[in-house]
Formats: sequence, C-alpha cells, structure tokens
Amino acid sequence: METSTSVNPFSVKLIVLSFAFIALLISCHDDSPSKSTPPPVTTPPPVVTPPPVTPPSTNPLDDLPKDMGGVHKPVVLGADNSPYGYYLYTPSGYSPNGPRFPLLVFLHGSGQIGNSQNDPTDLDSVLREGPPHLILQGDWKPKYPMIVASAQCHEGSWDPIKVKEFVEFIRASYQVDTLRIYLTGLSMGGSGTFDQLTVYGADSHLAAAVSISGGGDFTEEKARKASQVPLWSFNGEDDQNVLPDFSKALVKAINELSPEVLAKITMYPGVAHDAWTETYDGTGMGKEDSAYDPFKMDIYSWMLQFSKK
Repeated sequence: METSTSVNPFSVKLIVLSFAFIALLISCHDDSPSKSTPPPVTTPPPVVTPPPVTPPSTNPLDDLPKDMGGVHKPVVLGADNSPYGYYLYTPSGYSPNGPRFPLLVFLHGSGQIGNSQNDPTDLDSVLREGPPHLILQGDWKPKYPMIVASAQCHEGSWDPIKVKEFVEFIRASYQVDTLRIYLTGLSMGGSGTFDQLTVYGADSHLAAAVSISGGGDFTEEKARKASQVPLWSFNGEDDQNVLPDFSKALVKAINELSPEVLAKITMYPGVAHDAWTETYDGTGMGKEDSAYDPFKMDIYSWMLQFSKK
C-alpha cells in the first residue's frame, strides 16, 4: 500500500522568503570603509634628541672657583718670615682652608727696588709694571685664577738663594698648588728668572718660567740646568740696555739638548728695553718677528699648560 505525502504550501513559501531575506542581508553588507569617513592617521611619536653629554674635565684647574675679583694686599718687609716684602693677590675663591691655586711669582726691574721696612710706601713701586700693575688697573684676567706674589728687592739685585726662599715661603704659607708654581720677571727680574733656572733647574720648584728683557752669562752647564724647566724668553730687537744675545744663546743651547719642552724666544722688531708691557698685557701678539717663535697665546695660559711631575 502506497503512502502519499502532502507538502504544505505555506511552509514552502516561508522557506523561500527566509532564503531571500538572508540573501538581501548579504548583498547589503559592505566591508569597504565609508567614503565619507577618512581612514585614521597614525602619527609617529616625536623624536626626542637627548642633550649632548659633556665628558668630565680632566684638567683640575676647571674645578677652581672663577675669580670675580680678589684681594691685593701689601706685606712689608719684616711683617712675616719672607726674605722680601711683597704684594700678594688672592683670587675671590681663596680661603685658608679652601682649594689650592696656581702661584705666579713676579720679579720687578731695578727701578722698583725699595725697603718697605724703612718706608712702607716703598712697596707701592712694585705696582708700576707687570702682573701687579694689571691687577691694580683691573685688567688681570688669566684663564684660570692664580695667586700672584710680587716680591720687592731691597738690595742691589735678585739673589737666587733668596728668590728660591721666597718661593718656598709663599708655597708653605698660602693655599698653593705646589705642582703649578710659575716665575716671571722683567729686566733685572728677567735676569733673576733666568738665574732660578740656570742655578737650580728642576729643583727650583718651577713648572714654567717667562723671562722678559733679561740677561746673564752663558755656560753650557747653565743651559743644561735651564733645559729642565719650560722657558719662554721675550726681548726687544733694539734693546741696548740688556742685549738679547744671552737669551738667544741660552734658548739655542737648550733646544740642542732636545728637552721634553722646547724653549721659546720671541723678538719684537723696533722695540728697545721695554718688551714687557706688550707681553704682560698681550698687545704684542702679532707684532713679533716671524723669524722667531710666534706670540699666539698669552703667557699665563702658556705657563698653566705645565705642571711638575
């Protein structure tokens, strides 16, 4: 016996409508971005450049407090145990228990000889020339602060023994960087500067020296001693008071010994005995004879390059 199955027409219509609705939904769905809404813009993070790193200084002089103007005081002969009366300049950052500063010792010329023990006003003649004069005028501006000790000779000339004693007295009495002691002098003081090098050499306590318009008696042994300390000599080519012959001979003999630091000599054409004014204040730069060592660096910066081993 056969069984007949009847299909409900309503069910068929419902199924057909369901498929049609699903197809409509699929056809209406659009995965593409809306034309009215732009795609989001991705902004890269800002590039931050780190500040440059400054390497730590290897020069201990950079750690010294800047000199904003110090104290310049007279110390008359007999006031302490110094073999000379003197003017002493201490930079503004100086204190008895503070940092130690380089020391510059200055030896004047014959025109400033005086005895401040007999007449304290005699000591003021030291202020006429050189570094103490620059300090007095407010023109003392070396790259690094320095103690300046300007001795006054009360005898006929600078005694090498007493000059060395003076250096040792100042070194022991004040906050001095004992590795950075420098000597300079003019005319009679230039000769006194030469004497410290030619007599004591490395035992002079000096790291460098500048002699201006100085002279002396040349020997090979003096050159050997002087070769142990960096030296720069300045002279006027027309100097008839102290002929530059000794300076030339000494520098030549030193350099023939091949020292660690070659000695230098700078000559000013058309300049007589006063070769110191334009050397100490630096105005002689560019005026020197090109046949000799150039004057391109102030003498204080030049000296401060050197320290005792």
